Amino acid sequence: MTTVLDRARSLSVPRWARPFLIALLLVLILAITVTLTGQTQLTSSGTAEAAVRLALPILFAGLGGLWSERAGIINIGLEGMMILGTWGAAWAGYQWGPWAALVGGLVFGALGGLLHAVATVTFNVNHIVSGVAITLLGMGLTKYLSTLIFEPISQNPRESPRLQGFTEFDVPLLSSGLRALEQQQRVFVSDLAGLLGGLVTGLTPVVLLGVLLVPVSYLVLWRTPFGLRLRAAGESPVAAETLGVNVVAHKYAAVIVSGGLAGLGGAALALNPGQLGYLENQVGGRGYIGLAAMIFGNWRPAGLLAGSALFGYVDGLQLRAGGEAVHALLYAATLLAVVVAVLWVARRRWVPAALALVGGLVVYGLYWTIDTVPTEFATYAPQLVTLLVLAVASQRLRPPAALGVEYRRGEGG
Repeated sequence: MTTVLDRARSLSVPRWARPFLIALLLVLILAITVTLTGQTQLTSSGTAEAAVRLALPILFAGLGGLWSERAGIINIGLEGMMILGTWGAAWAGYQWGPWAALVGGLVFGALGGLLHAVATVTFNVNHIVSGVAITLLGMGLTKYLSTLIFEPISQNPRESPRLQGFTEFDVPLLSSGLRALEQQQRVFVSDLAGLLGGLVTGLTPVVLLGVLLVPVSYLVLWRTPFGLRLRAAGESPVAAETLGVNVVAHKYAAVIVSGGLAGLGGAALALNPGQLGYLENQVGGRGYIGLAAMIFGNWRPAGLLAGSALFGYVDGLQLRAGGEAVHALLYAATLLAVVVAVLWVARRRWVPAALALVGGLVVYGLYWTIDTVPTEFATYAPQLVTLLVLAVASQRLRPPAALGVEYRRGEGG
């Protein structure tokens, strides 16, 4: 028996390959669901393309939260910084074009981050109180500025004039080849082709920037002396100060970068091809969902990307296909719960396996008793998924040790 277990451990999957295997498993579950329910929108290229656009603002906001919280500053004000970013992007983009819109969103969001840094780092204001105040300030300030500047042009104080967007492009050959495979309607192959096809179709520089910032954030925060000092400020600021680290400067830098990234999330909303402009309340809680994606990812860039993709996918699915597709997603969730239960059984973890199985049975019972998810619930599917994911992931989270802890210069002296 010992020999068998030793061989099993020697055949364990390398760490770098696990995300790819998990992704393939999820595609297989979706492919089975499509075959059994007939809801082809679950794996269509259109759904994947919509998911990318909807995940972008969440990704930017989550990266902003990552930078701030790795330095020990809770940034619940991401929502307000995104709101400032949408207005700044619309104002700059209307005058100078889409690239200026990105810069405008970045600058306005960074100003919100600077205000949060002054409040929390310099004056030791409670991080939650400061974040809520910045969100309220962002909502009120953008409403005032929109009435002052946009209303004479658009004749509507709630929205800006239409902006010029980026030209969309596809990856040559790859996009057309995947589209051809998707149309063949082969189980798993066409499903995989549809999902991958949506990732290489209708791209813009904003999409490329969002994807690029994930590895850049990892390299800066985990592979540079600056990143090491910044994370030390979030783990043990007193110890970092005794080693000569300027903790205050690193916290300021982190929160300003955090605001700038959240502002880019607002710019991504303003430059969305379906919107192209500022619209009051268009952020719609995505700053909070970005924060949830960061927590789901355990304060790591790769996990954050996965969380953003999940929330963007659910949002895109409910927008394109409504309650019937979300209803089919319950079936997929049942299959996933069974797989998770089997994996726990293989590890001889009986309690988690039983909980996963019971959860799957409850979801399947819900799927069996209703024919479609009501529109009211389908609309809020991303928020419901956010709550569910955080509840499931809460047991494995490891936030920075000094997150939210007050710090005063000289404590390590």
